[in-house]
Amino acid sequence: MTISLTDPAPRALRLELAVEAGLALPSSGTIAVFHPRAGEWLDPLPRERVQIVTPHAPDHAAFVAQGYSCAQAATGPYTAALVCLPRSRSEARDLLAQAAALTDGPVIVDGQKTDGADALLRELRDRVELSEVIAKGHGKIAWFPSPGDTLGTWRAVASDLSDDTRSYQTLPGLFSADGIDAASALLAQMLPAGLKGQVADMGAGWGYLSAQLLAKAPGIAALHLIESDARALGCARLNVTDPRAQFHWADATNPLPRLPLDAVIMNPPFHQGREARPQLGVAFIQSAAKMLKPGGQLFIVANRHLPYETTLAACFRKLTEEPGNAGFKLFVAEGPVRELKAAKARTAAPRAGHSKGRRA
Repeated sequence: MTISLTDPAPRALRLELAVEAGLALPSSGTIAVFHPRAGEWLDPLPRERVQIVTPHAPDHAAFVAQGYSCAQAATGPYTAALVCLPRSRSEARDLLAQAAALTDGPVIVDGQKTDGADALLRELRDRVELSEVIAKGHGKIAWFPSPGDTLGTWRAVASDLSDDTRSYQTLPGLFSADGIDAASALLAQMLPAGLKGQVADMGAGWGYLSAQLLAKAPGIAALHLIESDARALGCARLNVTDPRAQFHWADATNPLPRLPLDAVIMNPPFHQGREARPQLGVAFIQSAAKMLKPGGQLFIVANRHLPYETTLAACFRKLTEEPGNAGFKLFVAEGPVRELKAAKARTAAPRAGHSKGRRA
């Protein structure tokens, strides 16, 4: 196979260069690959020995479809590990600490410069026997012999956030891990107490909006938390203990089958890494329209600059803008439009990707 820079993160090309430069891959045993993204190539790693470790539902599904063994979380032991560096520094440290503790052989570190690979590799050099660094495709790769648990202080530690009524548990690397998101707080204030029936929080994160809505709306029969990051969903299970809550590890850009809804709430993501991807919000809106009953309602908050009005108008019969603030706008959309008009919106909208990314 010819490997080229058309790969969104050309790790395979850098892996080939690393092997040529002296990286010795083990001849047997399981090789863990931490948090690769869908669309990446992982050659020259032997597919039959690779375990993809990713909490992200879309990536998990993509690699399963390619025939890889996949897991939400690392278990080990591994004979080698490849850590695909994420944008979050604390999350990257946590992945490296996990890999080092669970691996007997080399730990390979690969990341894009725009995701902070240079700074992370400098930190590592002070702690492990790091190889030469190889640069290619706007990214860098290096490796080191597993130091056991000597990177244990880099493991992510759960933190608590509080509002006026209660506290919530989050983890580094999750959206709004360091504080309650201002857009979500604004939407929570606007949500009506009279909501009833089957409701979904699409892109529920660690559960802030869901907890707020369940405390406010006693008429809700079930609230479905749909979240693609298993780590965030794990926090949500701790933060949302109301028995009406149901948890779904799933990509919210794809409608869940057999889940007719009376209402949907959302603060959709619009970043993938550092790249702005407003088409993510478009895909969330279209997915919600498909799951809502004919008289269903969508409650959505968005940054002022995001152009969701066209999609909302194409997917719903009625659209009302509620009072927001300088940074965020609030909409209530009612009565999802079925196939004809929604199909036109899909044709006009940019192609959707999938990532939790940042919302604001």
